Amino acid sequence: MLDEAWLTAAYELLGIPSTADRPAELARALDWMIDRVGPGFTVERFESRGKASALLYRGDVRPGRFRMILNGHLDVVPAPGDLFTPRREGDRLHARGAQDMKLSALVMADVFRELAPQLPYPLGLQLVTDEEVGGRDGTGHQVEAGVTTDFAVIGEMSRLDITVESKGLIDVTLTAAGRAAHGAYPWLGDNALLTVVRAVQALLERYPVPSEEAWRTTVNVAKIDTPNAAFNQVPSAASAWLNLRFPPTDPDFTGRTVAEVTRHLATIAGPGVEVGVAHVDAPHLAERDHPDVAALRKAAQAQGYGGAYLRRHGAGDGRFYFQAGMAAVAFGIGGDGQHGPDEYADLGTIPAYRDALRDFLLGTRW
Repeated sequence: MLDEAWLTAAYELLGIPSTADRPAELARALDWMIDRVGPGFTVERFESRGKASALLYRGDVRPGRFRMILNGHLDVVPAPGDLFTPRREGDRLHARGAQDMKLSALVMADVFRELAPQLPYPLGLQLVTDEEVGGRDGTGHQVEAGVTTDFAVIGEMSRLDITVESKGLIDVTLTAAGRAAHGAYPWLGDNALLTVVRAVQALLERYPVPSEEAWRTTVNVAKIDTPNAAFNQVPSAASAWLNLRFPPTDPDFTGRTVAEVTRHLATIAGPGVEVGVAHVDAPHLAERDHPDVAALRKAAQAQGYGGAYLRRHGAGDGRFYFQAGMAAVAFGIGGDGQHGPDEYADLGTIPAYRDALRDFLLGTRW
């Protein structure tokens, strides 16, 4: 059962409009959660490109390596103001961030506060404020700064199932230059838009759009554009935006550098097209026979849940751990409507989630 004090805290946290365009509210949500944990812990603060995050642990000095890290993000996607006023309907608590993932983070903070002083190994609580805009300045920044762990549990929604695989992502820009001409005399020009369209078609032939869910690389064409301001002009420049998602098993992208991926895509796109790749965000993979994965599954099953292993087409912060050679999974509460107007958390899953986390951490071997 959830007591009224916990629900009051949940309402308060959900009421903070902690979106990327409100840095003061992001900071307020982070400070709120740190205050929730309370005294007796070291709070190590990080900042990267204006995004704040924190790492909490016992002791005055950060452990060389944590045995476990609980990771929660406190930022949410933008929403109308009324979605920051929580509304309860039975076991459904509607609000922006209820499912994704403030309530999982709240449970993690409470479990950390209770268990970190008594566990025979170092436990960290990682709180970040940029997951919804890529995670590079939160979890990614902390990993780059030397935060390491044997195993990380990220509180993304899963209804007590366990996400062991997530796709990587690459944002790609294609650009081409041509020669302007009057639209009535196209042979006098060089249509840059057609060059870009041919490149897009070549990439879609290599990575076709699936007709149904498929665990393979996909390409989303997000935008094709020219600077033209008239119908009767051959465009002298054109560009396209593509969003690629790839599983850990795709050798075209997994483990490849930005330069390697750029060359690979340029070969497919063909001549006359410049390929721009700013980041190659790695996929995430946790081996199903990893002992901590198996132990977490057993803890979920002890609460009456299946603990099924999931694959996610969207990227998550687990990729930063995977890229650095550390194991991580996503494991969170239930609910539905992620990023939509009807987002809600299933309050009935929260006691089981809390108890599964507790049992998992208490049963973990040093």
